[in-house]
Amino acid sequence: MRDDELLTVSEAMARLKIGRSALYDLLRTRRLASLTIGRARRIPAHALDDYVQRHLEEAAR
Repeated sequence: MRDDELLTVSEAMARLKIGRSALYDLLRTRRLASLTIGRARRIPAHALDDYVQRHLEEAAR
């Protein structure tokens, strides 16, 4: 996975193995970074890695 790769919502859902509502909840609460290009929402691949890393660190506490 390239660090500068931009994923669609569907691709991010598949990589995290979560549903659409759960992904949009992460985006709405800014726990997962994204950007909007026109009307399209894109999630940087590195944002998924960052989210998973933070989640693992929180679970280890």
